[in-house]
Amino acid sequence: MSILVKTDTKVLIQGITGGFGSRHAQLSLDYGTQVVAGVTPGKGGLLFADKVPVFDTVTEAVTETGATVSAIFVPPAFAADSILEGVDAGLDLVICITEGIPVEDMVRVKAAMKGSKTRLIGPNCPGIVVPGEGEGSHGGCRIGIAPGYINHKGHVGVVSRSGTLTYEAVWQLTKLGLGQSTTVGIGGDPVNGTSHLDVIKMFNDDPETEAIIMIGEIGGAAEEEAAAWIKQYCKKPIAGFIAGATAPPGRRMGHAGAIVSGGKGTAKAKIEAMQDAGIAIAETPSVLAETLVKHIEALKKAGKL
Repeated sequence: MSILVKTDTKVLIQGITGGFGSRHAQLSLDYGTQVVAGVTPGKGGLLFADKVPVFDTVTEAVTETGATVSAIFVPPAFAADSILEGVDAGLDLVICITEGIPVEDMVRVKAAMKGSKTRLIGPNCPGIVVPGEGEGSHGGCRIGIAPGYINHKGHVGVVSRSGTLTYEAVWQLTKLGLGQSTTVGIGGDPVNGTSHLDVIKMFNDDPETEAIIMIGEIGGAAEEEAAAWIKQYCKKPIAGFIAGATAPPGRRMGHAGAIVSGGKGTAKAKIEAMQDAGIAIAETPSVLAETLVKHIEALKKAGKL
């Protein structure tokens, strides 16, 4: 199993004819992702890569192809409406790659999504990768911008606010021969759709996921909330890392949500909460996978795994 998507999930790409969208649509196709449709208003009737039909609206694309998931590669000014178009079309999942969306727009989106069946990942995220069984883990499902070739089929779930640290953790796991069940980049904006806790709960319920890497950042309280739940309910070994420990208070570092304000959201508080929950903390990003392996070995030695 995997979480959120499977290797045969049908995907549509909003903004497939743009430079950024077309590049990553092709990379997803090359990875084996079932990209069945593209959406660009005014360009309906075109074929992308000589095989993917382009439609004017998401609803039309869903009706014609049966797509259940979309990836959004559109400029920030149009991203909020693109998300809501996916909601209106009844998609199961919308993954918004676009960064720089105004916070006010995302507040409007969150309010409009209440009660809908659609889950949002992002915005400002790298997306999802489920490695396949084929050579080089091709035949999988890559939705977004993450480099598919570094993923390998395995049993470690990865959830992260940081795109580049996601890739670092994945590559380390692959080099150690562990591989990943699902990799989920949730993005670092202050108003987003899916949290660490949401993903941790899914990994906890997924029999294919035997261990977890959780990567957070300064700002907000999402990591503390996840840690509190993990302490009480999750028995799977977890290694974690918090980025931004040296950031001055009040200064945004990297993501829009990575800011310590009013004494809240500090790296120290997050690390302490995670340690209290039994999560092994990596001192640097370069030892994320190694930290997880040592943690698993220690748990086995103590008879707790």
